[in-house]
Amino acid sequence: MRQIIEGIVVTGDQRGRELGFPTANVLVDENQVASSEGVFAGYVTRADGTIYASAISVGRRPTFYADTAQCLVEAHLLDFAGDLYGEHLIVEIVEHVRSQERFESVDELIDQIREDVANVRAIATLPRS
Repeated sequence: MRQIIEGIVVTGDQRGRELGFPTANVLVDENQVASSEGVFAGYVTRADGTIYASAISVGRRPTFYADTAQCLVEAHLLDFAGDLYGEHLIVEIVEHVRSQERFESVDELIDQIREDVANVRAIATLPRS
């Protein structure tokens, strides 16, 4: 189920950073997103060719914005610290981890993101095909 999405990193509402999992919000045309909404394991390639295993969320952030129509692609690059604003990224979606869901509390969401990142880390250590 590989899919490639490309776009520029734009400023979001910084929610991922507040939760302890900063994300690169990749500006894409919604027609470019063929996958269903959910959390995915994959890779992000920076303009300099550096590749990072990544937890990728494709969706509408139902815990915070139940009624929004805007679909976002947000990538949490594992083991990365820095600023990606304005940078062109290639996001490679490799494997579905879970569907989007609404959580009753921020703490429940953080617990789930921790689990998602652990799952992505296990998947991303496999050789790329």
